[in-house]
Amino acid sequence: MTAIEILQKYWGHQSFRPLQQDIITSVLEGKDSLALLPTGGGKSICFQVPALVNEGICIVVSPLIALMKDQVENLKSKGIEAIAIYGGMGKREIDILLDNCIYGKVKFLYLSPERLLSDLVRTRISYMNVNLIAVDEAHCISQWGYDFRPPYQQISKLREILPNVPVLALTATATSFVRKDIVEKLEMKDPQIFVKSFARDNLSYVIFGQEDKYKKLIDICRNVKGTGLVYVRSRRETTEVANFLNRNQLKADFYHAGLERDVRFKKQEDWKLNKTRIMVATNAFGMGIDKADVRFVVHLDLPESLEAYYQEAGRAGRDEKRSYAVLLANQADALNLESRYIDSFPSADEIRKTYHYLGNYFQLAFGAGEGLNFPFDVADFCKRFNLSVLKTLSALKFLEHDGYLTLSESVFLPSRLMFTVSHEEVYRFQIENKAYDNLIKTILRSYGGAFDGYVKINEAELAKRTGFSYSGIVSLLNKLESIELLSYLQQTDQPQLQYVRPRVDMDHFDVDVKYLELRKEILLKQINAVVAYASSSVCRSMQLLNYFDEHNAPKCGVCDVCLAEKKQENEAQINDQLDFEIISLLQQQPLSLDDLVMSIKKGNENERLEAIRELLDAGKIKSDGKKYYL
Repeated sequence: MTAIEILQKYWGHQSFRPLQQDIITSVLEGKDSLALLPTGGGKSICFQVPALVNEGICIVVSPLIALMKDQVENLKSKGIEAIAIYGGMGKREIDILLDNCIYGKVKFLYLSPERLLSDLVRTRISYMNVNLIAVDEAHCISQWGYDFRPPYQQISKLREILPNVPVLALTATATSFVRKDIVEKLEMKDPQIFVKSFARDNLSYVIFGQEDKYKKLIDICRNVKGTGLVYVRSRRETTEVANFLNRNQLKADFYHAGLERDVRFKKQEDWKLNKTRIMVATNAFGMGIDKADVRFVVHLDLPESLEAYYQEAGRAGRDEKRSYAVLLANQADALNLESRYIDSFPSADEIRKTYHYLGNYFQLAFGAGEGLNFPFDVADFCKRFNLSVLKTLSALKFLEHDGYLTLSESVFLPSRLMFTVSHEEVYRFQIENKAYDNLIKTILRSYGGAFDGYVKINEAELAKRTGFSYSGIVSLLNKLESIELLSYLQQTDQPQLQYVRPRVDMDHFDVDVKYLELRKEILLKQINAVVAYASSSVCRSMQLLNYFDEHNAPKCGVCDVCLAEKKQENEAQINDQLDFEIISLLQQQPLSLDDLVMSIKKGNENERLEAIRELLDAGKIKSDGKKYYL
């Protein structure tokens, strides 16, 4: 099938959006390509369609596990075979999935960048018939970009295994410097570069320097009709602001990554279906959520970078109708932003301590731990060792960069199990161990395919069907695993921390101090750019476009700066017209103040009186107390 036939068959669209066709053609011609498409610009179609045109499998590297899972579910719902591998999966489970990619009909293998560090994954990829390597959120590869992810720098090693496979890098935000860095780090050969303008004509960027932000937020929510999104900095604030909006008769809900998976999903769906009008969230919300009719996005705090702001604000008005991106920022916010990020920047000694405490936390001996995965509760770890959460998260990024460990974001993994012996051995075990018979029978009846691979199970459901308690089921499954009858992986929704190399003692621990200084310099530049954006009186759209190297852009005409300029121009115009009218009237005859004000056609009463007063002060007209004359 051709690209357009695939688009019509699986996606139901009749034609491609601007640039999609060009990017797909470039990929089908086997060329390395870099595509910059704004949020909501249809990036995934650019690799999914050509991968379906060609024989073989497409490897997609993505940093967001939630996004990977969403895309895999979407593809499966279209009847396209896709799987995802990320932190928290067992070695045997990964083994089976990779086998399916080599011998099965899988068309898409989604990998988190951390997974590329494993020899197992790289070895198995070398046996696959790969037709394309797609790198999503490609700005994460550049230390000059925002949201830098050190494991991304391992992607180029795929090129050693697959030298003739084209690479497509995709991102919504990258300055020209970051673009060059992406091309270099991915070792692209003669890349085709596609850039859609960052201009959003239907989006009005507005900044209010209010002290009372909550009062302004109420005004915005009441004056702009339709759905909205309010970004705040902390989980605590999400509930506070949502409660405040509800108390003011505005239907709102809150969202952050610390909520249970089912709760998060329900909140997301209610907002997408317009059952909830306003979602108050941390920046964990929005990735991969496709809602076209968001009328306003409000930031209650200054963002950490203009890239992050452009991406979050860009969730408004994807249907091309007039929408508003509002930033509520006052003088104190700029100081808070600077101190927040400078205070959270770790020293070499603090990174060293974090590494040492991690070893104690997981009770790892020196020389042990390589390849081991641990569910990681950041809050609990920081509490135990009395550490700052922000500083610890920064320190973990440096430990990733220096190759000690990797940390994936929090992700919900349901419980899974697989029988590791044959049908006959399980049957023999049932006859010899009556206590387990009912449970094993229920598993076999409820979950097909448990001998071929891991199947998702629900312990509560098993407890209901067998009459055991929930903890009884977990205990029995753990016993069956200990005697190696089956492999049981219990559900988790915590981030996963993996040791890339064995734990080293403090004498052999090394921090890249030069890199530490460079990151601090980049961070300060990003903060300064945000502060400059918030305090400048230049068209907001021009400032953003200039930041992304689109120079000489015209004024947007709809941001707060442009509207204020228009208002000033209109006032000046009205003033000129008033002056002309007053002098023309008094040239004909002297008039009393009441008659003069009544005879003027332009402006309101206050504007007319103000114009008369100014002409008097300038000595252009005179008054004898009763009448006005030239």
